[in-house]
Amino acid sequence: MKKSRYFLCAALCGAVGLSLTGCEKPAPAPSHESHEPQKAPAQTSATATPAAAPSAEKASTAEPTAPATDSAVALQDPVAVVNGEPIAKAELETALQDAVKGSGMDPATLTSEQKMDAYRQILDDLIIDKLITKAAADVQVDQEEVNAELAKIKTQFPSEEEFAAQLATTGQTPEKLSEMMTKLMRQRQWIKQQIGKDVEVTEADAQKFYDENKSEFEHPEQVKASHILFLVKANDSEEVAKSQHEKAKAALAKAKAKGADFSAVAKELSEEPGAKQSGGELGYFSKERMVPEFSEAAFALKTGQISEPVKTQFGWHVIKLEDRKAAGVTPFEEVKEQVKAYLEGGKQRKAIEGLIAKLRGSAKIESTLPPAPAEPDSASGSEDSGAQEP
Repeated sequence: MKKSRYFLCAALCGAVGLSLTGCEKPAPAPSHESHEPQKAPAQTSATATPAAAPSAEKASTAEPTAPATDSAVALQDPVAVVNGEPIAKAELETALQDAVKGSGMDPATLTSEQKMDAYRQILDDLIIDKLITKAAADVQVDQEEVNAELAKIKTQFPSEEEFAAQLATTGQTPEKLSEMMTKLMRQRQWIKQQIGKDVEVTEADAQKFYDENKSEFEHPEQVKASHILFLVKANDSEEVAKSQHEKAKAALAKAKAKGADFSAVAKELSEEPGAKQSGGELGYFSKERMVPEFSEAAFALKTGQISEPVKTQFGWHVIKLEDRKAAGVTPFEEVKEQVKAYLEGGKQRKAIEGLIAKLRGSAKIESTLPPAPAEPDSASGSEDSGAQEP
């Protein structure tokens, strides 16, 4: 399945954001460490910062190697006709511009070939979206449910101002976002109705997978911790960093006060996106998963102990150690729901691909874009191995 199939992923998997994003290939097997890593200050990403907000996928899967000398691409209008309904050239061009803008890429760096490849991928998304939208036209969506989904998106931002700024950056408005959410929820409900029990996973299925893949559930020593974060961005002044440090020290005093609830203090004060819901809880993690400063501080604590403010690339943290777990194999009961979700995801992808193939097979689709160049034969010389792109 193409990585740029963001309409599909958003409609089916619920990956709805300020811009639509692509489906990710699942991990080889679900390990306990992979539980909600977006909440943690992971060593190789800045997902504990507002930069974790959903963003548009890159318009091309290939990285440009040099600025384009001629990126002009001539398109016919319409670029496609789906069951008699045209997809206008302007719609495709706008979709590409939005994708490029959301990804932060410079359009001038796209070569003609890269731009045409992006047009093909995005047009495929638009065709799928049109097919699903028509099929789901009679599905009813309650506005309260739409508002609830929009509220969830807003919680990923530290403030209404940050949310509005990101909205403007991606070329959206609150009204357009609401309309998009309504359509995506309608599509998602329709597809759930179609695939139904085909994606159900029993506890026995999960147990079988666990028993056959126990090595995947081995883990080193782990700790369970919560934290309160005061953000310091790379370009912040020394005065801002000192101010955030003072806030962290005040939060520490409040968290250590008699009868204080660390989770409640985190919900009140932490600047981590999502802290108001999670209370700063990070779950269990190994030492290697976090940035060194955070790990050293967390693993040095005793259960129930709260750290002095700790500085990392994300800002100032106040950390509380909730529990400690020796190295070993995570019990099935602790990962049962995660295993079921992993297996359901695999079944869902297959069911989705089948459903899309059925929709396309019964539709009349005409595209005016030039076909993609034929891919070279594999090293084995086989012209058609029957394998599909993951």
